[in-house]
Amino acid sequence: MKGFTGERALKEEDIERLEEIADENEHIIDLWEPLEFNIDRNYEYVSKDIIFNTFSDVLYYLIAYPILKVLTKIVYDLKIEGRENIDFLEKGAISVSNHVLFLDCAMVGLTWGLKRVYYTTLEGSFKIPFVRKLIKLLRAMPIPEKIKNREYFMKAIEEILNNGNFVHFYPEASLFPYYKKIRNFKNGAFSIAVKNDVPIVPMVFTFREPKGIRKIFKKKKDVTLKILKPVTIKEEGLNQKQKEELLKNKVHTMMEDVVKGC
Repeated sequence: MKGFTGERALKEEDIERLEEIADENEHIIDLWEPLEFNIDRNYEYVSKDIIFNTFSDVLYYLIAYPILKVLTKIVYDLKIEGRENIDFLEKGAISVSNHVLFLDCAMVGLTWGLKRVYYTTLEGSFKIPFVRKLIKLLRAMPIPEKIKNREYFMKAIEEILNNGNFVHFYPEASLFPYYKKIRNFKNGAFSIAVKNDVPIVPMVFTFREPKGIRKIFKKKKDVTLKILKPVTIKEEGLNQKQKEELLKNKVHTMMEDVVKGC
């Protein structure tokens, strides 16, 4: 199902093809990945270098944040709803969203504002020249393809959460541009949330028709990001696996209800 080379709205025939995919792990965007990138137990997911972190903060808050705020407004007329659902969060939490835009990661960052958030991404993203340096500075964390290296990735996530910071996951795993439904979720984010006793914050990207002068020159739909109330599992008598599954299903249902209402 590969062959998409850019972010364009899916046509009806594209959607039908997507819904016939047996393996939702298959990515429909062809990425240029000419470089080698290997993760081992010594890979530093979160840098401890003071100079690197200072430059990262300057780039993130003083350069990228204001530029992306303007860019997403111009290109997508981005509207963010439900900020009150995260304003009170002071300790660590995990946010999740559907993965439907190249810049949805940037939109999530705008949502969290000045809170320190890290973004999980494909290991392949770190095989792209220049991009891999940039996204590392912007707090991207590659998800190891090899199972044996996932233990160290998990430890890095746990440290972030224990420090009161935030991590964003795409539980659908792959990018389907402008897809209007919520796809099946992988377990990772929900397993980590249960293990570390932190809430999941569901975020849902929905689409709307451009209005006013925008509808004259805008072919793609505009974007609304809805932040839902944080979810935790309080049911007693459940084991880890049962809590993970219950949390995953609750979040999936909440997000499905949002897209069905649009």
